[in-house]
Amino acid sequence: MSNILLTRGIVLWEMPIGETDKLLTVLTPDYGKLTVRARGVRRKNSRLAAAAQLLVYSDMKLFSYKDHYTLDEANSLAQFWTLKSDLALLALGSYFAELTRIFSDTDTVNTRLLSLLLNALYGLDTLRKPPALVKPAFELRLLALSGFAPDLSHCAVCGTATPLLPMFHVTEGLLHCATCPLSAPYGHSVSLCADSLAAMRFILSAESKRFLSFTLEGEARKRLGAAAEAFTLAQTGQMLPTLTYYHTVAEALEVSPSFEESNNIGD
Repeated sequence: MSNILLTRGIVLWEMPIGETDKLLTVLTPDYGKLTVRARGVRRKNSRLAAAAQLLVYSDMKLFSYKDHYTLDEANSLAQFWTLKSDLALLALGSYFAELTRIFSDTDTVNTRLLSLLLNALYGLDTLRKPPALVKPAFELRLLALSGFAPDLSHCAVCGTATPLLPMFHVTEGLLHCATCPLSAPYGHSVSLCADSLAAMRFILSAESKRFLSFTLEGEARKRLGAAAEAFTLAQTGQMLPTLTYYHTVAEALEVSPSFEESNNIGD
């Protein structure tokens, strides 16, 4: 016997099936990550088409039967139009969705991951926060919420909380001084500075709605981005296709990491 589930969810992944359907990965606050079949959404004038797209957040009515879920009704709440009109931002949002899909568990509720993703997309779409800050902030928060929080409180070797030349070991997630080499069998360390270290500490300790409330420029911004990405790749163990695409788009558009100039699709 089928059950009716009423929930909200954001589409993390979509794949066409047959002539008219899609298979979706949806992250919900009530049931965790679900695989949902959206029937007929590729037909012209489908009433569910808008909600069955990547990075759309909707009210949903699902039918469940023997661990299979079908989308019956949906009303979109946020489609992030500004983000989707910008090729670089869309690529970055797709990367966020892929990371969230990897680190969220099927049928396991984690409302903090959903809130993080929505806040990051809102930061890019509505607040127009620099992608070069949103990206590392999202990566670090997501990993921390998934059980991979780095320890940045002190040098793992000498114990000082203020290394003069801070280094971050991306595999172990540990802070150390450049003059205090960290003995670890795998991985490597990247260089930080006082400002990039302070930014990392803020990102990890800030309230959930304030984790993007910081500024960073120049070399410190680059160090933050490099450290967060290297740490993410060390934990996933792979180069994600969406991250590769994001970098490809950035290079093709020949823009700075902050994407402060418009890259609107169709400009």
